[in-house]
Amino acid sequence: MTIERVFSGVQPTGNLHLGNYLGAIVNFVKLQATHNCIYCVVDLHAMTMPIAVWGGPEGLRHNTREVTAAFIASGIDPKKQIIFNQSQVAEHAELAWVFNCVARLGWLNRMIQFKEKAGKDRENASVGLYDYPVLMASDILVYRATHVPVGEDQKQHLELTRDIAQKFNNDFSASIAAQGYGEAYFPLPEPVIAGPATRVMSLRDGTKKMSKSDPSDYSRINLTDDADAIAQKIRKAKTDPEPLPSEEKGLEPRPEADNLVGIYAALAGKPKSEVLAEFGGAQFSGFKSNLVDLAVSKLAPLAAEMKRLSADTAYVDSVLADGADRARIIAAETMAAVKDIVGLVRKKG
Repeated sequence: MTIERVFSGVQPTGNLHLGNYLGAIVNFVKLQATHNCIYCVVDLHAMTMPIAVWGGPEGLRHNTREVTAAFIASGIDPKKQIIFNQSQVAEHAELAWVFNCVARLGWLNRMIQFKEKAGKDRENASVGLYDYPVLMASDILVYRATHVPVGEDQKQHLELTRDIAQKFNNDFSASIAAQGYGEAYFPLPEPVIAGPATRVMSLRDGTKKMSKSDPSDYSRINLTDDADAIAQKIRKAKTDPEPLPSEEKGLEPRPEADNLVGIYAALAGKPKSEVLAEFGGAQFSGFKSNLVDLAVSKLAPLAAEMKRLSADTAYVDSVLADGADRARIIAAETMAAVKDIVGLVRKKG
């Protein structure tokens, strides 16, 4: 019997921002009320990018602990759920090799994100960046996860995960049945569709996604920003001269207005329509003041708690070690079954 289980990961590449929080972490917190959850700091994925992006050894250690602190500060309970960093569970990489032998080159050649991240100089991109989606499939399936929270940019990777699971199940169907696992060993994981404001846009350009790589710090609210910084960034956020519309349709041609209303809606836990019913017809100056109050009340305590936890590296490391121990039990069981299914001789008992 397959247990319903959620898996999700966050890359420790520094500067967690409001987009990461509203687009992913808030939903992680909600999911723990209804599912068994495994939350992973995917440090091996971080290394697929140039060293300047993930910060080298010191940067990777710092960023791994900061993401862990953000999980805990946001309300994920490390005793009830599993929080760990990917590299402490070797089965992720081990299963990825088996899946490298299952996945087809043509599948990876269709991955849009590789083309976007590698840019024009694809010959100079790392093999890890190209193979990233196979490791992601391993991350999910080593726990036989049934559900994965994904944003728009990860949907194609989840489809690939399903393709790999399906091909493994088909290729080894006779062995899977002979080992007593029925018709299929791996589940085909389903996407968990997130709530509002899953795509938080830049405060300087409402057509671009909020990103840590934007050269302007005023384009994003970092999760480590204090109350003054949050307030200043919202007040300086780009807007247009028109009052706020009363209906959502009025936001369609106005990306900056749509973004700020979406941020307010997500922080307040209400739909955009309710926000517009309250503020429709108002000037941005008044709306921004209300957004400042809301954002500071929600985010400033989070930043303070993250700062406190990040300073306690012994505690954060103990959470990661405990989570890895618990994750490894599940992953080892999967890997043992996979070895038996594909015919790899292993020590038993």
